[in-house]
Amino acid sequence: LAPIRELLPTGLPKISVNEKNIDNLFLLEDGTYAIVDYESAFKKLNKIKYLNYIARVMEKYYEEENFNLRLIVIYTGDVQSAEPVYETGCFTLRMEQAFLSHIDGETAFQNISQKLQSGVPLEDDDLMKHVILPLTMPGVEGKQKMLEKVVDLAEQVTDRKQQIFILSGVIVASDKFINREYLEQIRRRINLTQLGQMYEKEKIEYGNQKVRKMAKSMLEEGIDLVKIMKITGLTEDELLRLQDEAVTV
Repeated sequence: LAPIRELLPTGLPKISVNEKNIDNLFLLEDGTYAIVDYESAFKKLNKIKYLNYIARVMEKYYEEENFNLRLIVIYTGDVQSAEPVYETGCFTLRMEQAFLSHIDGETAFQNISQKLQSGVPLEDDDLMKHVILPLTMPGVEGKQKMLEKVVDLAEQVTDRKQQIFILSGVIVASDKFINREYLEQIRRRINLTQLGQMYEKEKIEYGNQKVRKMAKSMLEEGIDLVKIMKITGLTEDELLRLQDEAVTV
């Protein structure tokens, strides 16, 4: 060892209160924990941040049997490559890396757009690409422009569950990199979509109740079943059930 220059205090400070939270922490099927972090730049200081993340997770879960932890870093379109390993005398930090710069965002966007225009159902892979497309672009402006295109394209998705999945996924994936005000607009759009679905469902249910009420009145007046079926659109079985309900009451 080299000569000692200074004896430093061992009472090290705790993690500061303004330390950023882990982007995502997953428990995988095999029992492995996975820290997933999104980055738009490769910085050596990020390794300190990752070590803090690892320490927090280990402090909480390390006593579990067969504890295993993976660190996955997803880089946006701003980063082409990065060192996956950091070694020092007392530890080796290994990062599993994914580079969204390797995805041709414009081509992927056009492929999804063509599918929607042709009426071809979107598969799970299409939905996930749709979600991460803004992050494949370099620069804040590039991400913002692609995000706006993705949101507009999502409006063409007829499956409401898929549409909400895309919009919600975009908010989660792009939260660190995109204009906050625009993300709030997307959140409001999701809420309006969900409220619209609830309204349509209630409207249909209200209409059905009115039809059944009218059919009951016609049954009480002794009008022919065939005529009631033509007027209300109800089937014979539905009318017979309404008759049974009236008798029961």
